Amino acid sequence: MKLKPSLKQKKRYVLFEIQAAKAFSLPDVAEAIEASLQRFLGELGLAKASPMLVKEKWNEKKQRLVIKVNHDYVDELKSAIILNKKIKNTPVLIRSIVVSGTLKKISSYL
Repeated sequence: MKLKPSLKQKKRYVLFEIQAAKAFSLPDVAEAIEASLQRFLGELGLAKASPMLVKEKWNEKKQRLVIKVNHDYVDELKSAIILNKKIKNTPVLIRSIVVSGTLKKISSYL
């Protein structure tokens, strides 16, 4: 049985950019983001926000990534990720570029 559109979870896509002295691989970034979300939101908040890293949109050259999240938790997601200061003991600066409701619009910023 399919869900009605009114019952589906609304989502947003957030584009982040990592600025650091060295480039990181996707597994390193995913691990650091998961840890920072767990630390900031906790288990219940993580379940409600339901963040998901969109692996197909990872740009290793520009160090940009897209995360899909519930529309009510966009600000919490940004706060949790921006507070992350290190990946693999390397100081980093993570900033959000744009928030969109579709992947097509986000792709123009990659």
